[in-house]
Amino acid sequence: MTRFFFLLLAAGCLSGQTRPNGLYAVFHTSMGDITARLHEKDTPQTVQNFVGLAQGTKASRSPKTGKMVKAPLYDNITFHRVVTGEMIQSGDPTGTGQHNCGVTLQDEILPGLRFEGPGKLAMANTGEPNTGGCQFFITDSPMRQWSGQYTIFGVIVEGQDVVTKINHAPVRGDKPKDPVKLTTVTIERVGPEPAKKRH
Repeated sequence: MTRFFFLLLAAGCLSGQTRPNGLYAVFHTSMGDITARLHEKDTPQTVQNFVGLAQGTKASRSPKTGKMVKAPLYDNITFHRVVTGEMIQSGDPTGTGQHNCGVTLQDEILPGLRFEGPGKLAMANTGEPNTGGCQFFITDSPMRQWSGQYTIFGVIVEGQDVVTKINHAPVRGDKPKDPVKLTTVTIERVGPEPAKKRH
C-alpha cells in the first residue's frame, strides 16, 4: 500500500515536471479538466485580472447585491455561450452573458498572439476596443479572422479534447441546451516567478 502511494506520488511529480516553467490556469468542468498556460509576460494586466477574479483577490460586482465583493468569480458557473466549431464562453455568474461585473480592461493585443490554431484563451468583449472584463472564451478551431480583435492571454496545453466535447454539445442558437458546469478555476505555478522588469 505504501509502495503504491509513493509510486503515485512519483508519477505525479514526474508529470508535473513535463510542464515548462510558467503560470497555469486549470478549468475544472463537469466534462473534465482544461489547462491553459497564461501569457503573463505578454499580457500582464489581463492575466493579473483573470487570476485575481479566479482567486477572489480582485473585487467584482455581485449579481445578487450589485455591490463590489471579493469572492472567486468563476466558481459554480456555466459555459453559457457555445458557437459550434468556433468557441466556448464562460465568466458570467448569471449565465446570461449580460452581467456587468464592474471590471473593464485595456486591450493587450499583440501581433505575435493570433488565432492561427485551436486552444486560444481570450477575453470576450462588446465588439468595441477596451471593453473586456470578466468573460473569456476558448477556441475549438483556428479563427484567423478574430486576430487583432481580442486579447489572447493563454493557450490550452492539456484538455483540448474537453473543449471540443463542450463545443459539440447540443445547442439552441448559441445557448447550450444543457450547459456544462465550470466548477472552479485553480491557478498553478511551475518554477519560480519571472523576474520583474526594472523601470
